[in-house]
Amino acid sequence: MSPQETDRRGTDSEGPGREGTPRRGTDPEIPRLTMRGIVKRFPGTLANDGAELIVRAGETHCLLGENGAGKSTLMKILAGSYRPDEGEILLDGEPAVLTSPQAGLAAGIAVIYQELDLVPDLTVAQNLLLGHAPSTGPVIRRRERAELARAAVARVGGDFSVHTLVRDLPIAAQQLTAVAKALTSDARLIVMDEPSATLGESDLRKVFEVIRSLTAQGRSVIYISHRLDEVMEIGDRATVMRDGRSVAVRDLATTTVGQLVDDMIGEARELVRPTERARPQTPPMLEIHRVHSPGLIDIAGVEVRAGEIVGLAGLGGAGRTTLLKALFGDAPATVSVTLEGAAVRLGSPAAAVRAGLALVPESRKEQGLMPGLSVGRNAAVTALGRRPWLLPHRVGRRLSAPVLTGLGVRCSSPDQLVGELSGGNQQKVVLAKWITKGGIRVLLLDEPTRGLDVGAKADLYRQVRHLADQGVAVLLASSELSELTANADRVWVLHEGRNVACFDPRTTDENTIAHTVITGVTPTGVTPTGAPS
Repeated sequence: MSPQETDRRGTDSEGPGREGTPRRGTDPEIPRLTMRGIVKRFPGTLANDGAELIVRAGETHCLLGENGAGKSTLMKILAGSYRPDEGEILLDGEPAVLTSPQAGLAAGIAVIYQELDLVPDLTVAQNLLLGHAPSTGPVIRRRERAELARAAVARVGGDFSVHTLVRDLPIAAQQLTAVAKALTSDARLIVMDEPSATLGESDLRKVFEVIRSLTAQGRSVIYISHRLDEVMEIGDRATVMRDGRSVAVRDLATTTVGQLVDDMIGEARELVRPTERARPQTPPMLEIHRVHSPGLIDIAGVEVRAGEIVGLAGLGGAGRTTLLKALFGDAPATVSVTLEGAAVRLGSPAAAVRAGLALVPESRKEQGLMPGLSVGRNAAVTALGRRPWLLPHRVGRRLSAPVLTGLGVRCSSPDQLVGELSGGNQQKVVLAKWITKGGIRVLLLDEPTRGLDVGAKADLYRQVRHLADQGVAVLLASSELSELTANADRVWVLHEGRNVACFDPRTTDENTIAHTVITGVTPTGVTPTGAPS
C-alpha cells in the first residue's frame, strides 16, 4: 500500500476481527466484488454493455461516469433490483445470484441511494432496525433498539434524537440516518450514491470518517460522486464508465483529475451540427435575476429571448430540475424573474400557468399525464380546467384533435387511454396539452426525450423548434449534451447548483462543454459567451 493510500484511508485501532467486522472474505487476494461481462438491455437502450467492476476488500472504490454512462443500472443489478441479461457476479470469490433487494441485503450488500430509502413516518430508531429489531417473540425490545440506534447515529457523528420522525429531520440528518442504517446490517459491501449531494462540509467530513473506519475494518465501499475533489480525497481506486462500458480503472494515488475527465469524456468529440435557425435578436422574454434555494441552487443572470432555445447542461444533482420546478412554482425557492420586462410572482403552478409558463416534466407518467384518461382529455386538460373527466368526451376531442394531428400523435382514436401509447407519443401528448391551451410564453422542458427512440426524439425537437419559431422562449434541460448542442442556440452549464458558464454551440466544441459540465471550470484558453451576473 502506498503512503498516499494509507493517508487517504486513515488509521483506526480496530482491525479485522473486531466486533462488527464481516466474517466473510478474509483472503486478501480474492476481490470482495467481481462483476464481469454485465449486459442489461431495456427497450431501445443498451444500458450496460459488458461492464466490469472489481472491488477489493477494505478499499474505497469510486465509480465515475457522465450521466447515462451506466453507473445506476450497474448498481441496481448489484443491489438485486435488476437482473442482468448476461454476466456474472462474485462476492468474495463465490457466485452470487441477486434476485431481489432482499437477496442483496442477505448477501451483505447495503445501498445508500441518493433518493433516501427511509420511511418518513417512522422514527430514526425504527428506520435503522426495520426488519431486524431486537425482540422477544413478537414483542420488540424498544429500549435495546434505541440503544443500538443511538450507537449507530453516534458512529456517523449525528447529534439528533433517535426518537425523532425522519420527516422532521433536516435533509443532512436524513442522509446521516441512511448511512447509519447501513451500519446496522452485517454489510461487507456498502454502496454510497452521491452521499454529498445534500451534505454540508462538516457533515461530509463525518461521512468520510465513517468510510475510513469501515475500510479499516475490512469492509468495502463503492463511492459514486460527480465531485472529483471528493473522489481524489476519499478513494483508493476508480472505475470509469462510458456508454455502458467500463473504460478505465485508475489507482487514484497516481492519477490526476485531468486524466479522470479524459476517461469520462473519451476521445475529443466532433462538433455536433448545431441548429441552423437564425439567432433571435429580440429583447429577453424571460430574465432570471435569481432563483435561490438554500443548499440546492443559486442561479442568476440567465436570459431567454422570444424564439430562442437555451439549453441547461449539468450532471445529476447540478440543479436543472430544481430550477425548472422553481420557475413553475412547484419547488420551494426564492424566485426573482421578469417576463417581457415586467416582474411576476411565480409562487405556484397556477400562477406560473397564468403568467404563460408551461412545464413538460421529467417524469411524464407520474407528473405529466393521467394514464386512466383518454388521449383527447389529457391533451385538453389544461384547456378544460381542473375536472376534465366531468366534461363530455366531444369537448376534449374537439379542442385537442387539430393539435394531436399537427404533432403526429399515433393512436387508434382520441378516446384511447393515453397509458396505452408509446413513450414518444405520450411525450407528444404532454406537449399537446400546453399547445391546446395556448398562450405559452415560456416552455420549460425537463429531459423531454428520456426513454424515446431516435425517431421520436427528432419529432419532438421538430415541434419544439416550431414553437420557438412562433415566438415561444424555450428553456431545455437535458443530460444528453449532444442534443443540447444540436438544438439549442446557447447552452448554460450548471454545476453544483450554480450556473458557471454559457457557450455558443456553433463556436464551441462539445468536448469543451463536457469538461466544464464535469469540473465546473472552463478550460484554459476558452472564452464562454456568458457568465453569471
